[in-house]
Amino acid sequence: MTEIIASYRVLGRPGSFEKKAEEIALGLTVGTWTSLPELEQEQLKKHKGRTVSVKEHKGANGDEVIADISIAYPALNFSADLPAILTTVFGKLSLDGKIKLINLDFSTELKKHFPGPRFGIEGIREVLNVYDRPLLMSIFKGVIGKDLSFLSHQLREQARGGVDLVKDDEILFDNPLTPFEQRVTEGKKVLEEVYRETGHKTLYAVNLTGRTSGLRDKARKAKELGADALLFNVFTYGLDVLQELREDDEIALPLMAHPSFSGAFTSSNIYGASHSLFLGKLLRVAGADFSLFPSPYGSVALEKSSALSIKHDLLEQNEFKRTFPVPSAGIHPGLVPLLIEDFGIDSIINAGGGVHGHPDGACGGGKAFRQAIDAVLAGRSLEEDCAASPELAKALGKWGSPVESK
Repeated sequence: MTEIIASYRVLGRPGSFEKKAEEIALGLTVGTWTSLPELEQEQLKKHKGRTVSVKEHKGANGDEVIADISIAYPALNFSADLPAILTTVFGKLSLDGKIKLINLDFSTELKKHFPGPRFGIEGIREVLNVYDRPLLMSIFKGVIGKDLSFLSHQLREQARGGVDLVKDDEILFDNPLTPFEQRVTEGKKVLEEVYRETGHKTLYAVNLTGRTSGLRDKARKAKELGADALLFNVFTYGLDVLQELREDDEIALPLMAHPSFSGAFTSSNIYGASHSLFLGKLLRVAGADFSLFPSPYGSVALEKSSALSIKHDLLEQNEFKRTFPVPSAGIHPGLVPLLIEDFGIDSIINAGGGVHGHPDGACGGGKAFRQAIDAVLAGRSLEEDCAASPELAKALGKWGSPVESK
């Protein structure tokens, strides 16, 4: 039988979890069982949830312990879309006390209904013709209330510094000073000029915003105008909207998923859903080519095991193309050795203040990151390269050398 298996972490009294698992399996499927007539039981058997496993762990005290519970839900019960799946496995259950959705195991048949990334890591590398290092991304900063010329200057300087991708700030929405379509056309013009000057190719991810009903047409227009990629605040719109954008062949642009709002339901240890599921597996299944999430050692640090679990789900070899992990927040050149050690070369180093705050400006910031990447991949310490890398030396003077990861 085709099914999906949901794994939960539950807090409760010792010895109570077998009953809790059965309550979940029945409550989210047929509702009741033993009181049903035998004929009705036979008719509903194929719709009944089943307990796969219950593993109880020792808690902090004797009154409350932790259990990992897995429940299988027949695919007959829901349509093959993420809203239906999430409602089935965690809809009303999310309101039922101390329980967290940890993972979803899709059957092979169910996976066929989801697209995965259109480009993935290999496709993005092919567009940029960069195969042997982490990519470098930077962010527009301080652009609220500024006009298009300010934005264009920032874009030019970041690209001149050797940055591979530049993304809009997620809070930059369509506005009279920097209209969406003009950001696309002006960005294309600036990056083509920098490419002619330097031979370095940079992609620009414009923030796709507005009412949900207009997103498809807006994205198609961006494609017509020559957009490189789309930034998308997926957790305020919904995973299914991301999937719709991915599946539209008239859009066919790389999709960069921003984690804004995800902390509302992933940050707690006892409620909501796991970081790896929402920022890893589900974003990849729905079609994101890039997933941004807090790094373990930046200004908005994510616990290291959680960050690495996201990476695992984005890079694991399976039916879908791989999604670029983009650990973010508080990143500066001194952290490059840690980033490469923890996330490998199939990742993106993403910085805002670490680029723009460089003493030589955004161009110098980009160069400092590229010099740091080169040093690490050559097996040298950052300090060793300072004499021949003035931008890196200035960056280390401002932000310091690598620190121990958390």
